[in-house]
Amino acid sequence: MMNLAQEQWWQQYQDDSNAIILDVRTEEEVEESSIPNSINIDIYKGQGFLDEVSNLDKNKNYYIYCKSGGRSNQACLLMEQLGFENTYNLLGGITEWTGPINE
Repeated sequence: MMNLAQEQWWQQYQDDSNAIILDVRTEEEVEESSIPNSINIDIYKGQGFLDEVSNLDKNKNYYIYCKSGGRSNQACLLMEQLGFENTYNLLGGITEWTGPINE
């Protein structure tokens, strides 16, 4: 897992042809705003989160975010335990995000 500041996280995502953006917030939070092309799996689902994440391709690189960086950090750690090798946590989360957004 790597914690990346926004600029580095976004630049690396854009240069990565094997990248997936994962939003681990609740559906309500996602409805307010989200980063384009992200998939949403709510970490608060507990076992449901683990079940959904285990179906993802472990060969992809995951750029993970939440509201402020705490839940996404936790998601990175959980995904590592499930065998995902490349997870990148967005420091500051969407709260500090100044990049493109879906509203």
